[in-house]
Amino acid sequence: MEKYSGLAMFCYVVAGLWFVAFLVGFVIDRRRLRNGAYLVISLGFLVASWMLDLAVASPGTVKAMLVPLLLVSPLLIVGLSGFLMVNGIVMLWREGWRLANLLSLLLGIGILCGTVVAVFAMAVAMSASNPLARILVGAAAGGVGYIAFAFGCFLLYSILYARVGHRGRTDFIVVLGAGLKGDEVPAQLAGRLDKAREVAASFPEAMIIVSGGRGPGASISEARAMADYLISRGVPSNRVVLEEKSRTTLQNLIFSGEMMAEREPGYRCVVVTSNYHVLRAAAFARRAKVTGHVVGAPIARYFWPSAFLREFVAILVDHKLKNGALCLLCALFGTLAFPF
Repeated sequence: MEKYSGLAMFCYVVAGLWFVAFLVGFVIDRRRLRNGAYLVISLGFLVASWMLDLAVASPGTVKAMLVPLLLVSPLLIVGLSGFLMVNGIVMLWREGWRLANLLSLLLGIGILCGTVVAVFAMAVAMSASNPLARILVGAAAGGVGYIAFAFGCFLLYSILYARVGHRGRTDFIVVLGAGLKGDEVPAQLAGRLDKAREVAASFPEAMIIVSGGRGPGASISEARAMADYLISRGVPSNRVVLEEKSRTTLQNLIFSGEMMAEREPGYRCVVVTSNYHVLRAAAFARRAKVTGHVVGAPIARYFWPSAFLREFVAILVDHKLKNGALCLLCALFGTLAFPF
């Protein structure tokens, strides 16, 4: 038991060090994605220390907790996959047949099928005398484990970042484009513009920059349609500035940043986007050297799972070399850790 007590204390210390790293990173620049990893690692060591303390205080309790956990886990997996598949069907029904709208449906099917395959493969690997089978299972477990860890970091930190409010001076409010429906402002973009009006009410001197160029098939720029929407709802036209060159989120921020720096050197701004897009937009703002905080506008609940999954995949692709290297490293660790 003394061994467990010492190990629990070690985990507490490690959890504290990682939490300090999170706090320092958050204070220096809350837009860094790595802050989420620091927080999740800290929480992981904290949970481990609690479990070790519990094992010392009541050895039978931990074993008693593991049995129902093992029994409930398959139900949770089935429930999660079922929820994602239903959400995917709703997305296709309401938003149309597009690859982006298939993400939650495909993930739900993938989780269900992957779990069945994983259980079968582990059973074969544990019973097989061929070490290659165990190596392959260990590598797959390590790779999938890294993806799950990265998703947990992204999910937790997205929620935390979105809950942090903006304080201090605000010179500009930048509204990121989301595409037009013909020449009309669709519901998601309208939500961003309504959120911008809400923010503008708290900062009456701030200029509103609407950002978005003209897409294929549109007769006006996205920025022009956004400006018309704001003006028709009572925002003074002299308070709205159009940025009409951009085609991507990064360009939204780069071109808007140039306009803000030219008008007000040393500016501070609030960037408005949809709530699922907040953390990735914050990372783009950091890359574009835009000084400001990102806030999110609400979207329909059914849209959230697919949109968030799309953002996570985009984050993985944006940092593909780093994520690929870490995934391979975890796969290598899995081959070493899997019991022979």
